[in-house]
Amino acid sequence: MSLKPQPISPVPEETVRIARAAFPKGNLYLTLRDEIGTLYSDSDFTALYPTHGQPTVRPWRLALICVLQFIEDLPDRQTAEAVRSRIDWKYLLGLELTDSGFDFSVLCEFRARLMAGSAEQQLLDTLLKQFKERGWLKERGKQRTDSTHVLAAIRNLNRLEGVGETLRAALNDLATVAPDWLRSWVPEEWFERYGRAVEEYRLPKGIAARKEYAEMIGTDGMQLLIAVWAEDVPDWLAHVPAVEILRQTWVHQYYVENDQVRLRAASDLAPSGSRFDSPYDIDARFGNKRSVTWTGYKVHLTETCDENQVHLITHTITTQAQVSDVTQTALIHEALAAKDLLPSQHIVDAGYVDSNLIVTSRKQYGIDLVGPVRPNVSWQAKTPGGYDISQFTVNWNTKRVTCPQGKKSTKKWVPTQDKWGNPVINVRFPRKTCRLCNARALCTRSKTEPRELTLRPKAEYLALQTVRKQQLSTDWKKLYDARAGVEGTLSQGITTLGLRQARYIGLVKVQLQHLLTAVALNVVRMVAWLHGRTHAKTRISRFAALAPSPV
Repeated sequence: MSLKPQPISPVPEETVRIARAAFPKGNLYLTLRDEIGTLYSDSDFTALYPTHGQPTVRPWRLALICVLQFIEDLPDRQTAEAVRSRIDWKYLLGLELTDSGFDFSVLCEFRARLMAGSAEQQLLDTLLKQFKERGWLKERGKQRTDSTHVLAAIRNLNRLEGVGETLRAALNDLATVAPDWLRSWVPEEWFERYGRAVEEYRLPKGIAARKEYAEMIGTDGMQLLIAVWAEDVPDWLAHVPAVEILRQTWVHQYYVENDQVRLRAASDLAPSGSRFDSPYDIDARFGNKRSVTWTGYKVHLTETCDENQVHLITHTITTQAQVSDVTQTALIHEALAAKDLLPSQHIVDAGYVDSNLIVTSRKQYGIDLVGPVRPNVSWQAKTPGGYDISQFTVNWNTKRVTCPQGKKSTKKWVPTQDKWGNPVINVRFPRKTCRLCNARALCTRSKTEPRELTLRPKAEYLALQTVRKQQLSTDWKKLYDARAGVEGTLSQGITTLGLRQARYIGLVKVQLQHLLTAVALNVVRMVAWLHGRTHAKTRISRFAALAPSPV
């Protein structure tokens, strides 16, 4: 397929006439074409295509069709059918009424080109650039971020099903690429054992029986790995992806003792973030957020939230399920800076905030990171009259700390790191001073040792103490109330666009899904805003699309 960029032609006259007659009061897609435009042009995708060969379907149309597909939550086949049959789609796409469209596989090929060329982010960024040029989107306003879990497009497997399916997947792939080699040595009972999906209802009952069955699978898998790595076997067999997945899974799930393959105890397993929960989507991971557990991914949406302005999604990022929110805050700021869309205030929940991020966000990007910091959970803070860290006075110049009783710390001011690698400062008070103090019971529970404090670096310490005081005020709570609105955006994406269910397999493909979801939400919101509506339903059914949109 080749591409020679061409200007976008006006909508054919006959298509205009029929569309206006069919939708005299307007329609979402007619409004989109008339007031916003086609969103994309061929030149946006030049790098993805060669200059010679059979002409491709115009990529600006394919990109726009992908957006329409997500607005209406359609699979590829129904999307291609809508291009052939829908008058409003033909109007938006600038097609003749007689245009027969294309085969649905073209959409899959186009998405593959986007991912191969690392151009997925361009779908959202191009839209945001146009909105910014028209004055609909401005820098240095307010933005907010939140995340939700995303279920992988795979069957949930327990541990026993997981190892069985991993071995079965490896055998199936080897049966495809090296059938003669596999048939020459594989035991006959394996055909019955692994010929069908490993499912819970066919597994043995009882702890002892299930462990014995798991170790039988482990022994079979080890036999396959030994056979693959034998000297007379072609080297490329060991590099079959399913075989490598099998090898890594066996490292995580089994160990060898006295030439016997043994199942690891649960306490001896690798962290959930490094294990494969399914051989069919190795990017999907086990996630746990409060009472919710799932296998899959996590999506983070950032949107504008200025009053009396349309709320547009400015950034989305998809991670594996086990990745914590706090690791994404700096990445979000970096991405927004690259788009010239940095906010002045970024409102987030507690998962995105720590003292270092409060300081670095303000210093590097001029962003006021607004979010509740974790309270002081020490016993002193919970005890009436207790001497928690906020009641000590720190002199950063002399490197001395004064306690509420007026006693000063020793000269030992020791910079070090906590168990997570963060810089901290250890401060110790004189043993004799603390032992004779009348308020000792409010300060330490040690019978003999003096009070010790662990301080963060100066900027972080001051920021943490300041925010802890601010978040108790009415003004701060009123400001933070704006964060709740992003829950509505997540709900809209979940209920109308399937945000919480992965359409595809693999992190890169799921990220593309979420970028298209963000574009779809932005398009619908902007059209609604242009018509004076601040809220809009996203999904448009075939029947509902025939109804006129209010002007």
